[in-house]
Amino acid sequence: MRIDAHHHLWDLAVRDQPWTRDLPTLRRSFTAADLRPALDRNAVDATVVVQTIAVPEETPELLALAAQDPHIRAVVGWTSLTDPGVADRLAELREGPGGSSLVGIRHGIQDEADPDWAARPEVRRGIAAVGAAGLVYDLLVRPDQLAAAVRTVRELPDVRFVLDHAGNPVIGTDTLEPWTALLTELADCPNVAVKLSGLVTRTGPTPADDLRPYADVLLATIGPHHLMYGSDWPVCLLAAGYDDVLAVAETLTDQLSAAERESVFGTTAARWYGIETGAGANSETPAGTTA
Repeated sequence: MRIDAHHHLWDLAVRDQPWTRDLPTLRRSFTAADLRPALDRNAVDATVVVQTIAVPEETPELLALAAQDPHIRAVVGWTSLTDPGVADRLAELREGPGGSSLVGIRHGIQDEADPDWAARPEVRRGIAAVGAAGLVYDLLVRPDQLAAAVRTVRELPDVRFVLDHAGNPVIGTDTLEPWTALLTELADCPNVAVKLSGLVTRTGPTPADDLRPYADVLLATIGPHHLMYGSDWPVCLLAAGYDDVLAVAETLTDQLSAAERESVFGTTAARWYGIETGAGANSETPAGTTA
């Protein structure tokens, strides 16, 4: 099974996406029907749709989409980590329509001013509740927040984490060395996987060349069995189309064995998010299972 482990969907007629106001390419609705031709064209069997804004209404809507769309096998949603009743909120989502597709929770830590936001006790309690519910916590951080994210992964060993967009490194600067040091530290934690996603928008006209040093670090530290491909569609459209983003990822992993490439483009995401890959796989796969 080929899995796109990170994409988004939104309907501006239902809810505004304020962050797109200065991004005309993204200032429209993007539906599952819009994405489907690219998935079919590239033989992508399953996807993980990820939240975009921190409102409680969005996650039930994504779960409802997952119940209807054969490609969407998993949802990474949102709930307030600092809510004292976070465990109850998670249970409500799991018990609601499409709730079996909920596999993880994410908060846009990158929008928080505090570089140590993830280390706050009330945030740590919320993340621990996500893990206790059998869900993954997706980390979306800025480069200056990556060190705190690494500490969070290390200090909460019972929670399974996914680092989105490889920690959002600044491409093409002198930041490769400190980012490499943090990824090397992160690689010592068995409870984390990393997404090879969201990086093309940070490159120039030759993204594969620009990203090769970063991909080589990911493969040497995290390794293909803890690395998963994600398109970051439609955000990727700021730089490249779906086919081009996938082609870049394939180029960056062209030195891997067939089994290792299978991990990056399917097995890691299936194992981490509990996506069933055998006969009879469907959107009702219980979240939180591992293979």
